[in-house]
Amino acid sequence: MRARIVAVLALLLVTACSNGSSSGDSDAKTIALFLPESKTTRYEAFDRPLFEAKVKALCADCEILYSNADQDAAKQQQQIEAALTQGADALVLDAVDAGAVAPLVNQAKQKDVPVIAYDRLITGITYEYYVSFNNVRVGEMQGQALLDALTKAGTADKGQIVMINGAPTDPSSADYKKGAHNVLDGKVKIGREFDTPDWSPDKAQQEMEQSITALGRQSIVGVLSANDGMAGGAIAAMKRAGYTTLPPITGQDAELAAVQRILTGEQYMTIYLDIRSEAEKAAELAVALVKGEKPSAPTKVGEIPAFLLDPIPVTADKVKDTIVKDGFYSAADLCTAEVKAACDREGIK
Repeated sequence: MRARIVAVLALLLVTACSNGSSSGDSDAKTIALFLPESKTTRYEAFDRPLFEAKVKALCADCEILYSNADQDAAKQQQQIEAALTQGADALVLDAVDAGAVAPLVNQAKQKDVPVIAYDRLITGITYEYYVSFNNVRVGEMQGQALLDALTKAGTADKGQIVMINGAPTDPSSADYKKGAHNVLDGKVKIGREFDTPDWSPDKAQQEMEQSITALGRQSIVGVLSANDGMAGGAIAAMKRAGYTTLPPITGQDAELAAVQRILTGEQYMTIYLDIRSEAEKAAELAVALVKGEKPSAPTKVGEIPAFLLDPIPVTADKVKDTIVKDGFYSAADLCTAEVKAACDREGIK
């Protein structure tokens, strides 16, 4: 009899512990982060770790589901569906293809799961927040920097430029392009213009090769590239074509290789985006949403409450007081043997 009582008490104790554990798990909130690709180094090197660290700082028991779509819209759709099936409480979504994810944003809404569009706007549908940079302003800064360089060189009216825009499936690309055209139209001749699938550096290299063949090497006086990866592809094409002096070329994202190219003179400028502020703001909003809070936003894009951060144009003389000062890269990161002389010239130590 005594043994039976002990066994029953043990069973009750196990059941109580199990119920307590289950109750604790049900209170934990899950935030799903979806990033679009890894060819652009910022996503794995900065966006993901900065976002995850901020979530954990604000909500120690919050769980994070992370997915990278590798520039595959169908894969991202599957990742979102899986997160919703697993019971995610909020989605932070940087869309590969804004049109492709819209039905899943609707699906999240039906499940009362809030959505934050991160870095790239999702159009034609409502959701909780949009966190990004002023993308039209990015394009205007790129266009103005290129125009300033051409004016200084006296070549603005002596040749043609090539425009290498971003992916047509990314709504941000249209904003960058609009901003650049706002500045450049009527002031320079655009010899060739491309919308580059997947933001692919390899495709940008092919586009630049086509442009050199069609326009002639001597007639190209500048290149408007929407980001640093594609700028690298365009530069590779120009080097292969035998350019001894490269025309000014723009970029965006302040990738390490691009900042080094800017210091050595191969690339003219980049747009430095304070990714820390962007990732941390998205994390703050996601944590607030899973806690049932809804902070007010300073502006709207269409009907979407939005937080739009300021981009910063960076040429060689600005690297020290922006990218290095903010700790985005250290002098040790930048000033490899090939770049050391350029670093010394700009006072980066």
